[in-house]
Amino acid sequence: MFEILRKSLATGVVTTRYPATPAEVSSQARGKPEIDFANWNDARPSAAICPTGAIACADENGMRTASLDLGRCIFCGLCAEVDTAIRMTSQCELATGHRETLKTIARYQLRSDGTHEKMLVSDAAKQPGHTRGTPGPGDRESFARLGSELKTRIHRVLGRSLHIREVDAGSCNGCEIEITGLNSPVYDIERFGIHFVASPRHADLLLVTGPVTRNMELALKKTYDAMSDPRLVVAVGACGCSGGIFGVNYASRGGVDQVIPVDVYIPGCPPNPHALLHGILTAIGRLDSAC
Repeated sequence: MFEILRKSLATGVVTTRYPATPAEVSSQARGKPEIDFANWNDARPSAAICPTGAIACADENGMRTASLDLGRCIFCGLCAEVDTAIRMTSQCELATGHRETLKTIARYQLRSDGTHEKMLVSDAAKQPGHTRGTPGPGDRESFARLGSELKTRIHRVLGRSLHIREVDAGSCNGCEIEITGLNSPVYDIERFGIHFVASPRHADLLLVTGPVTRNMELALKKTYDAMSDPRLVVAVGACGCSGGIFGVNYASRGGVDQVIPVDVYIPGCPPNPHALLHGILTAIGRLDSAC
């Protein structure tokens, strides 16, 4: 016992100060792909190689509509390998309360060989995290405000704590590993008064991972129905957002919103603990504004 205490004191505090400080993510970590839409020469190679259809294009009357759906993206990086207009970033704070904001669409006029002659319109600026490279002073202030407001929101809306029930609706357990990390000394989600509970009857927020398999569909509905109002649902990872690599098939219903209402979507495959915490913060904000 004394040896454990000695080592703990020697190690010191290891808990991240996020969100008061920027997310400590390695530059080698793989986050969302970033497309240079204005200089994108041809969307076809990346669309052809994308395993989930996150990048897609359709041609009509000499025009091409190209799209990037972060809710489908598994951050595999294959698109960046075949297209110089695409680069992988380490951006992970992508949670949003609206599924449509994860989709970016650009339209191009085509040359005779099918390449892009010029971009006509793009909504790339709306992408979550689009303007964030290295977080600037404004970003840090924003996250600091989120962190300082979190306890206030929990106290005002849900009392002294926020209780989370996690449901694996059919995941590969990649997201579960990252969720487990939230309870580690490094991230220590309980410092915000947030706790994981075993019963949905004690929960304020439902954290759902994986595509919803048809075998888990009824169980997920019953879990949601067992929660008392006000209640929140957060879909975790590409599978939770859209069905991911599994999509919709004989065994899977696809994304969580095909079965129960979703308040916040957290893209990634899997999203790291910073992304998860960012999503939970976003969910708290949605609940606060709704009450």
